[in-house]
Formats: sequence, C-alpha cells, structure tokens
Amino acid sequence: MDILELINSCEEKSALEFKKIDKLCFKNTSKVLDSFREEQVSESDFNMTTGYGYNDVGREKIEKIFAKVLDTDDAIVRTQFISGSHALNVVFFALLRPGDTLLSISGTPYDTLHEVIGIKDNPSSLKSFGINYDEIDLVDNDFNYDEIKNYITSNKVKVIEIQRSKGYSTRKSLTLDKVNKVISFIKEIDESIIIMVDNCYCEFVEDGKLNADVFVGSLIKNLGGGIAPNGAYVAGKKELIDLVGERLTLPGEGREVGPSLGINKSILQGLFLAPSVVAASLKVSVLTACCLKELGYDVEPLYNEARADIVQNIIFNDKDMLIKYVRGIQTGSPIDSNATPFPWDMPGYDDQVIMASGSFTQGSSIEISCDGPIRSPYIAYQQGSLTYESGKYALMKALQSMENN
Repeated sequence: MDILELINSCEEKSALEFKKIDKLCFKNTSKVLDSFREEQVSESDFNMTTGYGYNDVGREKIEKIFAKVLDTDDAIVRTQFISGSHALNVVFFALLRPGDTLLSISGTPYDTLHEVIGIKDNPSSLKSFGINYDEIDLVDNDFNYDEIKNYITSNKVKVIEIQRSKGYSTRKSLTLDKVNKVISFIKEIDESIIIMVDNCYCEFVEDGKLNADVFVGSLIKNLGGGIAPNGAYVAGKKELIDLVGERLTLPGEGREVGPSLGINKSILQGLFLAPSVVAASLKVSVLTACCLKELGYDVEPLYNEARADIVQNIIFNDKDMLIKYVRGIQTGSPIDSNATPFPWDMPGYDDQVIMASGSFTQGSSIEISCDGPIRSPYIAYQQGSLTYESGKYALMKALQSMENN
C-alpha cells in the first residue's frame, strides 16, 4: 500500500466535502464574531476572580455569548463542570425529584452515565433517590415515534433525554433535523415534558438551531477549540439554567458564585477558534472514512455522508487491527507520541478500552484521539484534530502501523 498515494487520491475525491465544510466554518465564525462584537468583549474580561467569584463580568459576558452562539435563551459556562458527563449529572439532579421519571428515547445512554442514572448500581445514583428511569431504543437509526407516543400518554414523564452522538454503540449519530422533529412531536402530545439533549461532539457540525429545552456540551470537545483546559456548558430556557446553577453551587446563590480562576481568556479564545478546529476535525474524519473504505473496511459515516458530529467509526472486526490503528494514532500525536496504548479497565466502562490521546489537554476529544471498547465488532471511534495537517499526519501514522506491525 502506497500511503501517500492513497491520501492524495482521497483528498481529491473529498474536495467537494471539504468545500462544504469551509462554507459552514465561515458561517460559524461570523456567528461567533458577531456575538463577541455585540457583547463588546475587551481585554478586561480576561481578569480572574477568586473565592466566591462575585461580580465576574467576564464570566457573565461569556455566558451571554454562548447563549447567542447557540441561539438559545440562556447558558451557564463554568470551569466547575469537570466534564460533559458531570454537567449532564448536574442537570439530571437539578430537574428531577423523587418519584419523577426520566426517559431516554435514544437507547441506553453513554457508559459514564450508567452509575449516574442507576442502570448500574451506585448509592448516589438517581435511582437511589427514588427517580425512575426507562428507555426506548431507536429503530433504523431514528426515533420510535409509536412507542414514544404510547409511553408518554400512559406514563407521567418529567424529563426526556436524547443523546445525539453514538457513544460506543453501532448506531448513527442523530442529526438536528431528526432531533428537532421528535421534539416537536413530543411537545404536541405533552408540552410540560422537559427535553434534555446531550449535545457533545455535535456543535458547529450542522447548520441550524437545536430546539431542546436544555442541552449540554463539554469544553474539551467542540466549543473549547482545543484551548479551554476544562469545563462545560448548559444552555436552554432561563428558568432551567437557573435550576442548574443552584445545583452546581447552592440554592440561594446559584450562578452568582463560581470564580473564573483566570480561565475566561481560554474559554473565549477557544470559542473563537472552535469553528476552524471543528472544520479541521470534520475534514480529517472525511479523509479517514475515504482512506479506510478504500482499504476495504466498513466505516460510518461514509466520506460523503451528512454528519451530525465529529466522530468517525472504523469497523475492523479484528481486535489486533483495532489496537494497531489506535497505537498508530498515538504515534502521530503531538504529546506522548512515545507511549504505547494498551487496553485497560477504564473507570465508568464495562469493557476494557484502548485509547490514543496524545493531547495538550488530558482527555480532550477535539484534539486528534481514537478509542474503542475491546468487544466485537472492534470499532475505532476517532474524533478531532486541532489542524487538518496534524490530523492527516496522525492518519498516515495509523495506516503505517496497520501495514508494518
């Protein structure tokens, strides 16, 4: 296999897809810059607060900007959120009370939420607080409308959860059109149900607005642009965001407290770069899909399919080939390129996981990374790349690893 020849051929084949991505990148960049201008971001907004974090002007401005960029009522953006999963946990406990029911309509949620919900026993789970949980699987990569209608007309549901990205499943990620369509469907039946969406990996990938009541994303994924060192956002209706703030901190103080600790500049700079970083990630995913398909592997999505997130699946059906590919991505990463990934018992996961993440920020998914559970059909879940060129380099190293080992 001539790797360079394969790469060059797939770049030519993907030219139209790259052009579409560039067009969306400019639109998203314009949206971010319009929001910066409207909120009159200045150097003084980089100033840090400590202690209680009262009167943090920069923090408040950031939250207004995120609300504008995401085209929603309000947002809370905090370094006190450790991860996207932590933010989801806070939202669950903010919105649900003992006796309430949480319903997932996109199948079983991501592994790290199993102990949060009580799918897997934990004395601190929603289940342990008397909160009920149920789920409805997707059908042919879309929502099961009949089952959803039957369930919510027969049961009192407080919150419906939708996970847009596929996680470690074999289904497709959910597009904005699909999610917004089912939200409208549910609201026509029972307007009081709160629709909560896990929006991780999906921001700036499609052109459009998410119509959920509340939605969540991590800053070490798309909107952090590879610059934010941690944190997450929750966006949506103001009354719901206020509840989230009171659960994150404490009732009575809520969003008024929470020191920025000098992170404001990183969050703003990360959001500024996010459209171009997401565009680079998408281009690397397109190139990866094209190359691996040419080599005879099943991929999802295909290089020229519409995308809902930055995640690219490569279905190896071979444990050793999965491991070789992930190790190649690590070799092509900027940090810890000398490290050799091995499958391990990662906290929060039922199967061993192998993960390449040679990133500047630990666990960052917007930087080039690749991981997967050690279970059939042995799928690599690749995401990110701060630049197209570095992602292309990592892909070449992964292809070389497959060929030489």
